[in-house]
Amino acid sequence: MAGVVRDASAKEDLDNAVTKQGGLVVVHFWASWCEPSKAMEPVFAQLAAETPQAQFFRVEAEEQSDISEAYDVTAVPLFIWIKEGVVVDKMQGANAPELANKVAKWVNDAGPLTGLKTETPSNGVAAAATTAPTQGAATASLSEAEKGKLHELVNSNKIMLFMKGSPEEPRCGFSRKVVNVLKDQDVEFGSFDILSDEAVRQGMKTYANWPTFPQLYVDGELLGGCDIILEMNENGELKQVFAEKGLLPKESLESRLENVINQSTTMLFMKGTPDAPRCGFSKKVVNALNEEGIEFGSFDILEDEEVRQGLKTYSNWPTYPQLYYKGELLGGCDIVLEMKANGELKSALTE
Repeated sequence: MAGVVRDASAKEDLDNAVTKQGGLVVVHFWASWCEPSKAMEPVFAQLAAETPQAQFFRVEAEEQSDISEAYDVTAVPLFIWIKEGVVVDKMQGANAPELANKVAKWVNDAGPLTGLKTETPSNGVAAAATTAPTQGAATASLSEAEKGKLHELVNSNKIMLFMKGSPEEPRCGFSRKVVNVLKDQDVEFGSFDILSDEAVRQGMKTYANWPTFPQLYVDGELLGGCDIILEMNENGELKQVFAEKGLLPKESLESRLENVINQSTTMLFMKGTPDAPRCGFSKKVVNALNEEGIEFGSFDILEDEEVRQGLKTYSNWPTYPQLYYKGELLGGCDIVLEMKANGELKSALTE
């Protein structure tokens, strides 16, 4: 569909244009909040209408992280020219005359391609353009010394983020998003600015077998990039990982546990709910309390891994159910049943 600007809403859209249809492809990386990007929109659309022999695409940089990372986008607006699968030119910023001149240049250029040579990676998006002659060698293999250095960096903090810029000054939107997630989780983390060391930047791609940044590691293991971290944060998996590793801030976790424990005078931490217990021990304690006519609150530990793991340490009691009275642990299933059999349960929970 020459003559119009198309939105690349998935990496496959651009991949198809670059690797299958061939010819000249011009891409505008933009952001909705960026005024210079908006200013270039009508210029870009006019060039597309006047240049039917080329394909024109827009990529919303912060929404399409796979494409942006592959082309090493660190700021917008950014324009790139791709010819026969090769990135031949780039232009940063809003400069309408230069944009028009470059489009004309590459439309009319039929000579051999000697631009910013790149290979198409396995994910189907052309890799980021580079003029560094040693980059291919840097990513091809790692020496033992290089592996050792990267291993040290990865394990220098329990939570380690390899990003563009610093937590105080992220230099790409994807890094900023992951930093914000970690700050929201209130966890301590270390970081490394991959823009400050090209050897580390390229080496980490091979070390982790992960081609883009940011990269988040927990206990030396790669958790994922921006999209994965955002998804894990959204569905609660990220907090669960931090809870299992004991990485949540102790003070805030203790405060939360105390609040939950004191929601009711008698509080049962169980698997499932009183109406639908999900283990036999929990069911027995529920029955014991009901038979004694004890009113109680409950918390389903299967629904909150942070509470489930944290309460074991808080009360020094490794199993469930756990029954609390006035904020103090009374015991688990065996103790509750024994107290009921001895006639002690009701008096203990009403004194």
